Amino acid sequence: MLDKLEAIKERFDEVSQLIVDPEIISDMKQYIQLNKEYKDLQPIMEAHKAYKNLLSNIETAKEMLKDEEMKEMAKMELDELQPQQEVMEEEIKVLLIPKDPADSKNAVVEIRAGAGGDEASIFTGDLYRMYFNYASSKGWKTELVDAADGTSGGYKEIIFNVNGEDVYGMLKFESGVHRVQRVPQTETQGRVHTSAASVVVMPEAEEFDVEIKDSDIRKDTYCSSGPGGQSVNTTYSAVRLTHIPTGIVAQCQDQKSQHKNYDKALKVLRSRIYEIELQKRLDELAGQRKTMVVTGDRSAKIRTYNYPQGRVTDHRIGLTEYNLQNVINGDIEKFIEELQLAENAEKLKEGTSID
Repeated sequence: MLDKLEAIKERFDEVSQLIVDPEIISDMKQYIQLNKEYKDLQPIMEAHKAYKNLLSNIETAKEMLKDEEMKEMAKMELDELQPQQEVMEEEIKVLLIPKDPADSKNAVVEIRAGAGGDEASIFTGDLYRMYFNYASSKGWKTELVDAADGTSGGYKEIIFNVNGEDVYGMLKFESGVHRVQRVPQTETQGRVHTSAASVVVMPEAEEFDVEIKDSDIRKDTYCSSGPGGQSVNTTYSAVRLTHIPTGIVAQCQDQKSQHKNYDKALKVLRSRIYEIELQKRLDELAGQRKTMVVTGDRSAKIRTYNYPQGRVTDHRIGLTEYNLQNVINGDIEKFIEELQLAENAEKLKEGTSID
């Protein structure tokens, strides 16, 4: 392990020199990538320093065993230090798992009502508020891109950006089908209905991640619409972009400015194209792993919110929590932490990583 850490330190020292090189600074793409690598390596370097210090103290204590006067004290010190070594080595193993390069990116989140009619749209609204509150608790910024209102509340579809530190790396676990079991407000006989909504979380692609030629984009403009489809203004500010080679479409009508709507729609379009490659990697990994907490299968049922029992169950890791109201209000940290641990355990067990 020490040899591996020493090799990483050599790379860290090299990157430290490169990011102050004027030639590198002038190349924005390379500079951003190296800065990210420097930031990613810092926790490993801190662990490396602490680990070397611990090994040095263990060696000193072993030397002290040779001195009869110091022998008892040395034994006590070794009893305390050696268990620390085991714990630290396990922590370092996790740090050494290669990171998905997309994990540090912002995210584009799309939630769509599935089976369940009006109740599914209401549930879509509940999920949007859940993620909005969770993002706020993390200090992340959310930005609405596009929304189609449900006829009885909530949304048939809502798309929004989440910006902050390591957003995709945490929200990626939310992709899949979310199911709700509860008595709808419109139900007179008190029967529990099951409805669903699908969540897709994509890493937000940077300009240098995906190159889109202007000639490959068809731009259509139209009037923004409100609930029920009525026009809310008379200017053609809403924008729909079609990527001609792939047929992928993105649209935005949230802003009054056509230019701002264009920029937002382009960001979503770029992320959808970028995600195609990510999807291929996930599908390849799915063939290698028997269980995957991050799956490329968007039709997979991942979580159930059962209101009569106040229960939330994540089916991928078999985790059940009886605090539904807190969860639906944005307290999903426990689920994300456990899913991250499960993903790391998969990578350690199989010696594979997502990149």
